[in-house]
Amino acid sequence: MKTTRRDFLAYGSAFALVNSVPSFVFAQSKPLFDTINMFIPAAPGGGWDSTGRAIEVAAKDAGLVGSFQFENVGGAGGMVGLPRFVNQRKGQANALMVGGSVMVDAAITNKSPVTMSDVTPIACLTEEAGIIAVPTDGKIKSWKDFEEAIKANPKSVSVAGGSAGGIDHQLLGLIIKALGKNPRDAAYVAFAGGGPANAAILGAQVVAGISGYSEFAEQIKAGKMKAIAVSGSKRIPGVDVPTLKELGVNVTAGNWRGIFGAPGINAAQKTALIELATKIHETKGWYETLEKRKWTDAFVVGAAFDAQLKKYIAETETVLKELGLA
Repeated sequence: MKTTRRDFLAYGSAFALVNSVPSFVFAQSKPLFDTINMFIPAAPGGGWDSTGRAIEVAAKDAGLVGSFQFENVGGAGGMVGLPRFVNQRKGQANALMVGGSVMVDAAITNKSPVTMSDVTPIACLTEEAGIIAVPTDGKIKSWKDFEEAIKANPKSVSVAGGSAGGIDHQLLGLIIKALGKNPRDAAYVAFAGGGPANAAILGAQVVAGISGYSEFAEQIKAGKMKAIAVSGSKRIPGVDVPTLKELGVNVTAGNWRGIFGAPGINAAQKTALIELATKIHETKGWYETLEKRKWTDAFVVGAAFDAQLKKYIAETETVLKELGLA
């Protein structure tokens, strides 16, 4: 398996180039949906919730949807909420769930009987590249220092991140493998959220941290942390930090997010939700959200998204086995 397997959005590259200049959709004379029941399998305030709320704002401002009803059910990387959505929303044509890479990882590591194969893929929306950051007063000052430390002994390089087996953990494993070491030797320290992880990094409890840029942005701007690499296929706009590939490490990874319909909807109902997602993607409000949050536009729908999801699930299983977690 190639370590570049995390470049989940390869199919969408041509689409993104063709649509680099957005064509904004303005208010419709009649909404496409009177109501959307938006299910967030996470607590309020996180990445999935932020994505759902951004969808609401863009859709309502453009007159695409009359109103939104939200339900948040958090826990276990989405594995508490996913079965609820599958069991309670079956056949509902106006139901949407936000999900992404974290849910794929959690389903595999938890050996869940209910997975993303039980819902209806509608659209991949965004990707947030991972960033490797170190405390400015720590012993690691640059990517070269980090790389040399990993090559010497991965077990001595403790790295903070999100849930065990999640995208942050996988990224560390891919880096270690690319540098010629065993991914199972990763000294990964899992935290429940960005706050505790930040505290561990700043308190020198760990050598470095991996997360989305937004989690570390405040500390980086304040000069308390230094970003030494990003995991995307290209640099984060406005953030002068090289990609792993630029640094000679053949690894790309991203925390992608998308929306899913309920199980049991028919082809016409799926098409209607894809049309809604496509028009939201074209709105001025959505474009402004991408710019503000530094989310990479990763829009892919229909059969292309179905194929990418299947590929991603298979590749994630391989990485997790290499980490000893599947």
